[in-house]
Amino acid sequence: MITVLVVDDDFMVARIHRGFVDRVDGFEVVGTANSGDQAVAALGELSPDLILLDLYLPDVFGLDLIARLRAVQPDVDILVITAAREADAVRGAVRQGVVNYLLKPFGFEDLRARLREYARRRASVPDQVTSQADVDRVLAPARQLVNRLPKGLSQETADLVTAALRAAPDNLSAAECAEKVGISRVSARRYLEFFATQGQAEVTLRYGTTGRPERRYTWRI
Repeated sequence: MITVLVVDDDFMVARIHRGFVDRVDGFEVVGTANSGDQAVAALGELSPDLILLDLYLPDVFGLDLIARLRAVQPDVDILVITAAREADAVRGAVRQGVVNYLLKPFGFEDLRARLREYARRRASVPDQVTSQADVDRVLAPARQLVNRLPKGLSQETADLVTAALRAAPDNLSAAECAEKVGISRVSARRYLEFFATQGQAEVTLRYGTTGRPERRYTWRI
């Protein structure tokens, strides 16, 4: 059972998120907190495996809280749940090693998909690492992506585009992705099309009244 601490400034929203998590097999909410100080105290008392962290807390910005949380429990995992759509927030979350970044508002299926993805990643790590092959199996997705990136694409930007795409409640166009990440639309389109060719993103077409249809991208869980 993966234990979860829900951190959100709105106690009603925290209750809803708790209900969502408790509906996912293999996950159990062990506590909630409504501020940064409460989150640190609850972490020390409950030692959860995963924290669902809102960024807009009354006493601290969530990204500034991560270092305090990991000082209490270095191996705790953090999934950001927030209305913060700024590229700097996404970049900061990626740099601090969050397992995912989910934008509010979202539905149960959005959270369930990300929790299941987290559970799969967690289960892929063996209890004992006895060989390089064990390490390679755990790191295979990231290592393969680095090896496959075409010339002119960087891993850092690929990570930012991936985080933006995963955080999208529905799907993104190249222009929307570019705005979130802080790159040009042409560059965003290159990364998105690459992910599509690798089977990591799905492309759908949105038809307007005139012109060519708009290409929309969704991260495949």
